[in-house]
Amino acid sequence: MKIQDIYQAQERLNGTVHHTPIELSETFSAMSGGRVYLKCENLQKTGSFKVRGALNMISKLDLKADTKVFSCSAGNHAQGVAFAASRRGVKSAIYMPLSTPIAKIAATEGYGAEVKLCGDVFDDAQAVAKKECAEQNGIFIPPFDHEDIIAGQGTVGLEILNDLPEAETILVPAGGGGLLAGVAFAVKQVRPDVKVYGVQADGARAIAASFGHAPKELERIFTIADGIAVKRPGDITMNYINKYADGILTVSDDEIASAIISLIERAKEIVEPAGAAGLAAVLCDRYPFLRGKITVCLLSGGNVDVSFIHKIIERGLVSRGRQIRFSVVLSDKPGSLEAVSHVLAKNGANVIAMQYDRVNAELSLNETILHITCEVSGTEHGARVFQALRDADYRIIRN
Repeated sequence: MKIQDIYQAQERLNGTVHHTPIELSETFSAMSGGRVYLKCENLQKTGSFKVRGALNMISKLDLKADTKVFSCSAGNHAQGVAFAASRRGVKSAIYMPLSTPIAKIAATEGYGAEVKLCGDVFDDAQAVAKKECAEQNGIFIPPFDHEDIIAGQGTVGLEILNDLPEAETILVPAGGGGLLAGVAFAVKQVRPDVKVYGVQADGARAIAASFGHAPKELERIFTIADGIAVKRPGDITMNYINKYADGILTVSDDEIASAIISLIERAKEIVEPAGAAGLAAVLCDRYPFLRGKITVCLLSGGNVDVSFIHKIIERGLVSRGRQIRFSVVLSDKPGSLEAVSHVLAKNGANVIAMQYDRVNAELSLNETILHITCEVSGTEHGARVFQALRDADYRIIRN
């Protein structure tokens, strides 16, 4: 692949995909000690960057009216392929893991695709998709391991450099590696001094394990970031990543959840877990070389299932100390609940859930355990609440 391929992809996509905005965040800049910008691919058509690669590849194909394209995806590539196939007037069949959020399934069908659910993870769905594509003489549109796909994703890198020529570091969410490969290649061809890092979830660190080597397959993966939950990166993508990326960073699910809350509260951006990985790396304080830099966090997608987002928010609130969960042992007599509630109210803790447990085997016959969830303003406030309970002679069990 040559840089001309990226520019040609940009011409094909012009007028169809959005040139997404890049926004300075004063809040995240202050938190990181540098200047933090957000490249908002969550505002892209179909809700993620994936439409770029899918549209670039499908636009180059010699398609007939009865041609059927096949693909596999955890959701975002599916929508990109469905959109691109519909524009070309051909049918599409998309294979998705059983764990795919309902919102992504519905959106993919809305773009005209036939959706089939199979397997526990992306890699399982891919195996079935390739098999049935061959049996039906279809055309397979890979989610990341193809140069036309990589070239389409690389147009994001060109936009970043064009809109923010002073950029020093770009953080790219990475699963199979198509976006990271394309952005790293494009950026290094134009501005080799700019650092490009991939960011993965701790529970799906296949590229991190493969970096500097041939692709490695993980035995299992587990993360809330379904968009980057891939057991094995591509051969082609790893070749580009090893050559052009400056490194791979990892973040925990708690850090991703916390970043999502920060994006909602401070930037007013709705971002799916995979898309928040880059900002999570900036805010986690484990990567001091990011501090003080002009950094672009690529928000790769915004297709989060509204029925799942409350779980992500709750996890983020707990990890940031804004929600505390604990249990206290009480005497099983009238007035006990009122007494503990008085301590919580006096110390400004907002109770959002309570549950009695009278059947715990470790309890005396005259005791009960009260499981409590409270909202507090932060870690220090939570610590004051716990100390007040201890001062009132309550035995606390941290959950």
